[in-house]
Amino acid sequence: MSSLASNASRRPRFSISAERRSVLIAIVVFLCLLGIVDWVSTGPLSYFDISFLSSGGATSALAAIGQTIVILSGGFDLSAGAVISLVNVVLAQSMDPAAEQTSVLYWTCAGIGVGMLTGALNGIFIALFRLQPIVVTLSTMFIIQGLTLLIMDKPGGFVAPDLGTFYLGDAIPGWLPMPLMVIGAVLLGWLWLKNTRFGTAIYAVGSDPDAAAAIGIRVRLTRFFVYVIAGGCYGLAGVFISAQTGSADPLVGNPLLLSMFAAVVVGGTRLGGGRGGPFGTVIGAYILMMVVNILLVLNVSAYYSTIAEGTILILAVLAGSISYSSTLARQLRGARAWFAAWRNGLLPSQLDRTDRRLKLATNGLQPMRVSFLSRNRETVRYALPAYLCLILVIIVTQLWLGRAVLNPTYWNSLIVLSTFLAILALGQGTVILTGGLDLSVPWTIGIAGILLAGIVNGSDAALTYALPFVLLIAALVGFINGVGIVVLGISPIVMTLAMNGILQGFALVYSQGTPAGFSSPLLRWFMTGKMFMLTPVVPFMVVFVIASVFLLGRTAFGRRVYGIGNGLRAAQLSGIAVGRTLILVYVLSGFCAGLVGVLLTGFSGQASLGMGDDYLLPSIAVVVVGGALITGGRGHYLGMLGGVLLLTALQMFLAGTTLPYATRAILFGLVVLGAVMALREKRS
Repeated sequence: MSSLASNASRRPRFSISAERRSVLIAIVVFLCLLGIVDWVSTGPLSYFDISFLSSGGATSALAAIGQTIVILSGGFDLSAGAVISLVNVVLAQSMDPAAEQTSVLYWTCAGIGVGMLTGALNGIFIALFRLQPIVVTLSTMFIIQGLTLLIMDKPGGFVAPDLGTFYLGDAIPGWLPMPLMVIGAVLLGWLWLKNTRFGTAIYAVGSDPDAAAAIGIRVRLTRFFVYVIAGGCYGLAGVFISAQTGSADPLVGNPLLLSMFAAVVVGGTRLGGGRGGPFGTVIGAYILMMVVNILLVLNVSAYYSTIAEGTILILAVLAGSISYSSTLARQLRGARAWFAAWRNGLLPSQLDRTDRRLKLATNGLQPMRVSFLSRNRETVRYALPAYLCLILVIIVTQLWLGRAVLNPTYWNSLIVLSTFLAILALGQGTVILTGGLDLSVPWTIGIAGILLAGIVNGSDAALTYALPFVLLIAALVGFINGVGIVVLGISPIVMTLAMNGILQGFALVYSQGTPAGFSSPLLRWFMTGKMFMLTPVVPFMVVFVIASVFLLGRTAFGRRVYGIGNGLRAAQLSGIAVGRTLILVYVLSGFCAGLVGVLLTGFSGQASLGMGDDYLLPSIAVVVVGGALITGGRGHYLGMLGGVLLLTALQMFLAGTTLPYATRAILFGLVVLGAVMALREKRS
């Protein structure tokens, strides 16, 4: 009894939870940055300055609140930026410029309603069909982007000035800006929701969905309404950005995705769910906004903003995960143990090399021969649908457009245009086989193409050293991704998303917004010339496919990849070098993306900003359509190749019709959703 009393007396009188500690740290950082803003400004901060700062970070803060609620439930939402763009163009396209007065309440409800409908779409696939949130929201992101471009394919439209007057004005003149009032109202709504049974269910589902279901929480219904509420927050953010701009831009929400995740993490919400809240997220959003403003005041190019956001995201994740049981701490302890064993000569490589593996006696019996179909039954089962659909698309192309089946030019074009996705399928497919995802593909492609064009600048001689240099840079990007995931313990989604933003910033800084240089004539001939009626890249692709099949199906590296995808812990216990293999997987993905950047530069003759943006979803789509399991462990490169040929043939067919370009994004999103639903593993 006395020991219990002594232990109780030694406990701190006031203890702060990890969540509150993170919020307090964010507040301190915010106040420090506010002081720096005041110091670098020409005069003391006035009410006008506070009002300007509050409106500058409001859109990101409102959207990040919705993202926080999703993450608290254990999910991810990559469609948030696309929803904001959709609301923006819907408002600008629907408002009447001739109207003398506009109902702010009506259009605010309309924007929130559009956002909630898109959130309900996400919720149906995630909660009802139990699909992976990452794949669903990535697919709906492209579907929504396609719909947005169908509504308005270029900036324009009209947003009533009344909306801007209301949202950018004062709630209390001279004392309280309206943006802070709106954010405060949303936070009060969350405070009420948090203290309801539904709010408790959000945290319970995010912490442990199985335990939540065991105590009677309706997990699927909770997840559905989480995405609906988050969609409403994105809709309100779309209304606010419409009030700020006074017009529409179909791509206005795309740059907000990285800053959303950064704000969530900086605000102390744990990725994976169960801990955190929107209040810290709002502080995190304004921290990021002030960092960008400080850079601008110091005459630092705005191109550095995505570098700053990506770096802050990585550092915030690391700071929030520092503990004795963190991945980084375990890696450091493991390295120390390895060094101690090396000094004492106890490593396996330092001992005798006697083969102690178990030997099975065959007693002269010959091993039973298994037919090819039996050995590859699962591969054929999941890969065959892609090839059957490919045949169907080719037949439709022949009937609709003609000149397909018996036209050598059609087949040559099909292979050439498939080159880019076939290469990406190896890198992204290998990452997916391990249970990960590489979101840095777009700007790895972009930085590789921009670097190559700038160095080569039309010279074949320069290609001899520029090509290996660019591919080495791309592999280095993959290596950094792998180290961040394996050594630092950062989620693959977060690490590669942050890396994508950092690469975008580097590409903008290097090119100053306008990429220079041209492809060399040799590379241009390789992608567009003719050699015995074939483009030179065609035989290269034949060799590449053979090498890819051999790499994943006949090497120890391939077996380790499948082992990790089927169970990380089981792979570790079976002796697989998990960390080293995962790093090599992301190096391979970076190398493949860099090679695609090089070939795209040769195909088009020059590099451009955003040249890799159109390849993120297709690189995932071809893997999924080819029969691979998005959670890892199942798939074959020949199946992925079938997905590549199918999507390329479909794209060629659409290009020959009068359908708008935006329909491709919608179609790709629908194809991914359909493939994931059709090929997902059945639950027992």
